[in-house]
This record gives sequence, structure tokens and C-alpha cells, in this order.
Amino acid sequence: MGSLHGKTMFISGASRGIGLAIALRAARDGANIAIAAKTDKPHPSLPGTIHTAAAEIEAAGGQALALVCDIRDEAQVGAAVAATVARFGGIDICVNNASAISLTPTLATPMKRFDLMHGVNARGTFLVTQQTLPHLLKAANPHVLMLSPPLSMQEKWFAPHVAYTMAKFGMSMVVLGVAGEYRGRIGVNALWPRTAIDTAAMAMLKVNLPVGPLRSSAIMADAAYLILTSDAHITTGNFYIDDELLAAHGITDLSAYAPPGVADVDLTPDFFVPSLRELKGRS
Repeated sequence: MGSLHGKTMFISGASRGIGLAIALRAARDGANIAIAAKTDKPHPSLPGTIHTAAAEIEAAGGQALALVCDIRDEAQVGAAVAATVARFGGIDICVNNASAISLTPTLATPMKRFDLMHGVNARGTFLVTQQTLPHLLKAANPHVLMLSPPLSMQEKWFAPHVAYTMAKFGMSMVVLGVAGEYRGRIGVNALWPRTAIDTAAMAMLKVNLPVGPLRSSAIMADAAYLILTSDAHITTGNFYIDDELLAAHGITDLSAYAPPGVADVDLTPDFFVPSLRELKGRS
């Protein structure tokens, strides 16, 4: 397995949650991390800012650059990318983690919310990828990673929240297209969790959703690390699921990522992929 020592990662929305976990895993190798997110000052209901994230990254052994950046704004993204290159000399990895969610049916989805999800998820992912590409093309083992699901065109994933699904699948369509466009030059992949992950965003969703036991964000960080340390020239165009990827690398005991004593089949399933209970029923 390779190392991310000295590599520079540009990651969107990593002031908390899965994005921060991925950044911290890279920091343990001594990576440089540019955190591009909006949260400059403490949020009233969500933990973490770009500054607290930077402090955690540096404590973990990495170098950090905290950047106030709304990925819907082309000028802000361009400035953030330029600042990253000025500080660290280039960009080796782009992680599109920032996302907006609203699990609302059609009549309950205001167009303002629709525009936010599409502006952050689909457009923002395209924009960040576009702006980092010239620098990735100069890197030795460049990767783009999207935190987005496999493109599963089933009615059940669209009907409950069509606007969110369209926006999230927009991120995955960027994977499909850019992986093909730069095949052999840049590794472009997606990563998605089998189960819901214990994050501040999930805590907010618990108010309206029946949420049970959750895996920790460490499983996504470890899975992302496997992708980002792989050979980018051949590892591309994949839609990875966290537990499947770990199993392919011989890691099958995932109990460390779940609450003590909770069986895998009792974990809360995520959207867009078969649940562990469904998979067990097929075997």
C-alpha cells in the first residue's frame, strides 16, 4: 500500500463528519490538506469550523490550510484552488465531499431548496473538479474522489425525494464522465457507505427519520484511503461501496466501526444500495 505523505488534498466541506474523517486519515501520513468549506464561525446547531478542522489535522500530523469557500461560487473556488497551490505547490487529490440534502417529496420541495442541492451537489462537484484538473494533471498519482452513490436507476430511490436523488446522482454522473475523459491519466472514483454514518447531519435527520444504530465515519475514511493510495492510472471509473472495498482488501471484521454488540444486519441502511439484511437474504 502507498502513502499520502507529502501529498496535497483539496477537500470540500470537511469541517466535520465524513470529510473531516477522510482528511484526518490522510493527515496521519503527513499529507497537506486544504479545507474548503463555508463554516468560518461556529454554527448554532452543527459542530466544527474550518479552523477547528485545521487544528485537528495538524494535531494528527498533517499540514492544513483553512479556506472559506462556497463551492457554488466560481470565483471563490478559483481563489481557494490558487491559494492551495500557492501554499503547497500543487494538488494531488481532489475530494468532493460537500453536499446538501433535503429528503422531501415533490410538493414539499421549494425551488430554493432544489437549487441549493443542485448547486452544491452537481454543479459544485463539477466546478471543484474542473478547477483542480489543471493541477491534478501535473501530479504523479492524481485522484478525484466523489462521496456519491452508484447510478442505480430504480424508482424506489427517486420516488420519496426526487430532487435530492437527482442532485446526488449528478455527482455520480461527473464521476462517470470525467473518469472516461481522463482515463489513464487521473483516477476518478466514487465512494458510498452501505449503512448510514454517524455524523452531525445524520443527527439532524433523526428528527424526522427512524434511525437506528450507525457506523462511524472511520469506515469511510479507511475506504477512501485505499482508493487514494491506489494506482490512479488503472483505478478509475469505479463506484465503490465501503464494506465491499474493505472486504476486497481482506478486511471483513467491521465490528470496530459499529456500536458494541450491534449486529451488522441491525445497522441503519443508507440510500441507493442494498442493505446488509437484503444481501444476507440473497446468500
